[in-house]
Amino acid sequence: MLKKLLMVVMLVALTAAIACGAEKKNPQVQMETTLGTIKLELFSKEAPLSVKNFLEYATSGYYNGTIFHRVIPGFMAQGGGMTVDRKPKQTRGPVKNEADNGLKNDRGTLAMARTSDPDSGTSQFFINVVNNNMLNRPQPDGHGYAVFGKVVSGMEVVDKIVAAKTQNLNMVFQNLPVEPIIIKSVKVLK
Repeated sequence: MLKKLLMVVMLVALTAAIACGAEKKNPQVQMETTLGTIKLELFSKEAPLSVKNFLEYATSGYYNGTIFHRVIPGFMAQGGGMTVDRKPKQTRGPVKNEADNGLKNDRGTLAMARTSDPDSGTSQFFINVVNNNMLNRPQPDGHGYAVFGKVVSGMEVVDKIVAAKTQNLNMVFQNLPVEPIIIKSVKVLK
């Protein structure tokens, strides 16, 4: 009897261990830029739509050759939608804002860029270089900015990006790096 009970306990423990090991890990991507490599972890459970969207752009090669077109020290670095010659790339439809997922716009997090329409995010993203509490839901407009990932290595590269000398060309291009900071590739890691 004791032997059977012990076997049942061991079986339950083994099943639990297998189930824990089978949990799906968050996807990771490697972003190669002209200033270095940034490795990102994407939060698929908390922001499934934003992560799926970002991964579709990444795997299609969309981000290759785009630039960080808006960098502001003490705030963030934005990219993912403009070519080196400052032309916007064609995007797919927008993604529903997932800023209600409990993730905060803290230093090193990756968030969806959008217009004043909360559900307008497409390919563009930004990396927070400080804790930007004013972007967390419900700020600044009742909706917030959706965090969907974080930098796991290469934050020193992000700091170099945001420290680049910038220029203001017109109303569209404010805080544009003088020397283009190019995203060479974004690859999903296995």
